[in-house]
Amino acid sequence: MRATAIAQPNIALIKYWGKRDVVRNLPAVGSISITLSELQTQMSVDLDTDLPGDVLLVNGGEEPRFLPRISACLNDLLGEQRSFARISSHSNFPMAAGLASSASAFSALTMAAAGAADLSLSTRELARIAGRASGSAARSLYGGFVELKNDGDSIELESLMDAESWPLQVVLAITDTGRKETGSTEAMEISRKTSPFYDDWIVRQATDLDAARTAIEQRDFAGLAAIAEHNCLKMHSIMWASRPPIVYWKAATMRCLQTVRRLQGEGRSVFFTIDAGPQVKAVCLPEDTEVVREALSTTPGVKQVMTSGLGAGARLVKKT
Repeated sequence: MRATAIAQPNIALIKYWGKRDVVRNLPAVGSISITLSELQTQMSVDLDTDLPGDVLLVNGGEEPRFLPRISACLNDLLGEQRSFARISSHSNFPMAAGLASSASAFSALTMAAAGAADLSLSTRELARIAGRASGSAARSLYGGFVELKNDGDSIELESLMDAESWPLQVVLAITDTGRKETGSTEAMEISRKTSPFYDDWIVRQATDLDAARTAIEQRDFAGLAAIAEHNCLKMHSIMWASRPPIVYWKAATMRCLQTVRRLQGEGRSVFFTIDAGPQVKAVCLPEDTEVVREALSTTPGVKQVMTSGLGAGARLVKKT
């Protein structure tokens, strides 16, 4: 009645921002992401307990504020008549800071809880449940390049390419380790209701998805770089034009973009993307990884630099 799973966060190259169904957590647009290898969340779920309620430990300490979403996800997976659970989570990267910690957490949670309950569910079924808790968590059930579609009444995913077929590298520049002032779900609703750019974002997303899909299929780095940066900047423009404005970037975020632009001017194969947070992810070809890492690590305001290749999807590592 105890199982442990590991999942990695994913970085969206073509973003989703906004929900067409908040209750079922269905995205307003499709997205394409890459699953990382070196960053990870390990989640253990113990259902063989006499607890009066669920208990959540995050990196060794109790975190009651995250517990309602965790419990709701377990109810969705196991039913409301389930045993209470002791959940222990450990991540090797900052949480709630724009590094997709919820994606890896809920992906690992559903995998571990299904293992602890001895359920035989497909990756697709687990992804749908994880996605109802965190939209991006569905993508972390899969490895490599993943597309999350917004068709139909449930989350649908497609694996576009495995990690080994195009082994890109990602250099993550951590500019702030604190928690975001505005969570993504709340921010998406603010944008949907108030940003003048939101409707145009919905209409044009299909074009961006097509361009990225083609670039991945052809392993066209320049093509993927152009559409990923464009899509990223559009998403943040929606946030900035919301009322109140949602600005996750720090001064160091802008400095990192200047660093990436300088490297591009020097002929390096690198591009940036930024999710709902201040951290900059620089995607590059393997031969440019060390140069990109060194340049970002010496950029003023960068607190930490992490490097990762592309990895596999969530997996069960222990069951007792």
